[in-house]
Amino acid sequence: MAAARAFSHPAFFYRDEAEYLDGTLAFVLEGLAAGEPVAVAVPAHRLALIHNALGPLADGVHFTDMTTAGRNPGRIIPGVLAAFVDAQAAGPVRIVGEPVWPGRSPLEYPACVQHEALVNSVFDGRTLTLLCPYDATALTPQVLGDACATHPVVIEGGRRRHSAHYAPELAAASYNLPLVEPRYAAAFPFDDERLRDARQFAIRMAGGLGLAGSRLDDLALAVAELTTNSVLHGGGSGTIRVWTEDGQVVCEIRDGGRLADPLAGRRMPPAGRPGGRGLVMVHQLADLVRIHTAADGTAIRCYLALAL
Repeated sequence: MAAARAFSHPAFFYRDEAEYLDGTLAFVLEGLAAGEPVAVAVPAHRLALIHNALGPLADGVHFTDMTTAGRNPGRIIPGVLAAFVDAQAAGPVRIVGEPVWPGRSPLEYPACVQHEALVNSVFDGRTLTLLCPYDATALTPQVLGDACATHPVVIEGGRRRHSAHYAPELAAASYNLPLVEPRYAAAFPFDDERLRDARQFAIRMAGGLGLAGSRLDDLALAVAELTTNSVLHGGGSGTIRVWTEDGQVVCEIRDGGRLADPLAGRRMPPAGRPGGRGLVMVHQLADLVRIHTAADGTAIRCYLALAL
């Protein structure tokens, strides 16, 4: 029973910079005093605040700019949290992780909620404490309500309370919403005999929309993985669509398969298990990945920012 309670995932509602610093510093210093590995993964301006306040003790903390490493929320579990936890020896680990901040776009936000919900099952039984700060003055009541649904404990005003609304599975499912249709998108149907044509179509269309260099290479790799998955696991065929939206090239692969595992792409498969790493790679390549899965099929959208 002790192992099942080892993972702790409190939401920390703060109202100003002083409260933010008090709460995160106390958490970090407690871990350092206990000899625990400590990481801080928050937006850059908050990162500097904590780093400066720690002084020389900052050398003992692993810092990550969440606005870069966690821009795509689907990267956070494998690339930020698990990467740090798995690198440590057995024993307690603590992380300050802030995946939701003012300025997150409505497009990104559903993936953020799903991330916060899925963290609970990924690290269940691990000796990890993950403190998630939420700006209670700048974030909306809906966001704070979702935090109560994805965190079993809420810290507010110096007090801890159990969340009466904790329901991470329901929270994750509630954001599995149909994706908004674009005004116009070039489309190309494919099957196992047209995989190469589908990839060339995506590269040609994305290049024509302004994607270039290494970012075009990233899209080509993502498309190769997703179209192959459609053929192997999505009914043998699919449709690829490409368009621009808010300064990003969007590439969607839609097929008749059902992606049943909500953690697909958000955690590495066990060592020795063949396959299962392709969608993880797609999350690493794209600035955002949105997925909608239903009984009649799955749509996966990759967003890659155009160079300024």
